[in-house]
Amino acid sequence: MKLLEGKTALITGGSRGIGRAIALAFARAGADVAFSDLNYDEQAMELEKELASFGVKAKGFASDASNFDAGEKLAGEVAALFGRIDILVNNAGITRDTLLMRMTEEQWDLVLQVNLKSVFNLTKAVQKYMLKQRSGSIINMSSVVGLGGNAGQSNYAASKAGMIGFTKSVAQELGPRNVRCNAIAPGYIETDMTAGLPEEVKKAWTERIPLRRAGQSDDVANTCVFLGSDLSGYITGQVLAVCGGMTK
Repeated sequence: MKLLEGKTALITGGSRGIGRAIALAFARAGADVAFSDLNYDEQAMELEKELASFGVKAKGFASDASNFDAGEKLAGEVAALFGRIDILVNNAGITRDTLLMRMTEEQWDLVLQVNLKSVFNLTKAVQKYMLKQRSGSIINMSSVVGLGGNAGQSNYAASKAGMIGFTKSVAQELGPRNVRCNAIAPGYIETDMTAGLPEEVKKAWTERIPLRRAGQSDDVANTCVFLGSDLSGYITGQVLAVCGGMTK
């Protein structure tokens, strides 16, 4: 039996980058997969077909995770179509990097809205289904920047640190009903978002990593498979850094 067979997963920000890798890893592990992004575009359609090729049910949705009503609607549609929601991965996120002295109120508000409020929106929308089932795993995509900060990313760091506090609180609230909540803190992961970084920046990041390499999306996705599976059934309220050892 595959690790996630019989489970249904919902992934926000799922059509590209780390979200896409998580969706594919879940499908390979036997889970039915629903994923959302702002737009249901060609990338989303291609991913939906690729997921279905693993013999699982797959469906992409156009939904704004940062909008409360949209989150409620998405959770309801997924529950109606798939019959249950066993795993939620709050992966939607953006950056608007700049030094605090140059940061605008709009840049601050947008990052907090997309990165942190989306986690509240979807967790609140999905929890009722998990509580009724008396089972579920919520996985919040934080960052090593949320653990240690980073110059030029005060908005991003605040959103990811807030996610960690939210994770630990939700774990305490939902634990008595067998619903777990954990966070993953990726380090330097090679994605579309990091592809445009100057080579000297990439080199500087790599030199800070004990394993001396950047992480891959699959490194994060495989951790999500573990946290979504019954193998992690006694793990909740934790932050697992997937960073090649760069956190102290």
